[in-house]
Amino acid sequence: MDTAKFRRDLLEVQSELQRFAYKLTADKEEANDLLQETSLKALDNMEKYTPDTNFKGWIYTIMRNIFINNYRKEVRDQTFVDHTDNLFHINHPREFEEYATENNYDSKEIYRVVHELPRDYRIPFLMHISGFKYREIAERLNLPLGTVKSRIFFTRQQLQKLLKDYR
Repeated sequence: MDTAKFRRDLLEVQSELQRFAYKLTADKEEANDLLQETSLKALDNMEKYTPDTNFKGWIYTIMRNIFINNYRKEVRDQTFVDHTDNLFHINHPREFEEYATENNYDSKEIYRVVHELPRDYRIPFLMHISGFKYREIAERLNLPLGTVKSRIFFTRQQLQKLLKDYR
């Protein structure tokens, strides 16, 4: 593809790209930045575009990937990692020991209430709080994904009702 046609095609999709960028970011300034970054990346990688293929699809993919990468970078930058020793239980004062017993009782009560729930609701919920993803639970229990989500949601609601007066 010659450079002039590529630039013409890029200019033609600018307004559509602007709307897509705003849809992704929900902020006008960020949308403008994303549009600019996408246009620059497309121009830098012009030789990688295969002529007579879907130009809009190619440029939208570039924009989406830039947005995802920027989002991941932002999340990574905002993540705080505490490198201090986790010695709270070793170094805590003796006055907090009474709360430890109370917290164990709370855990036992919650455990008891969860195990009183019907098996169809209890198993997906326990798997979820053990760290399984919804999709993994659905595959292991051979259930539809929506069923797993609704059972976990229902279990949470039941626990809130059953434990609301508990304290």
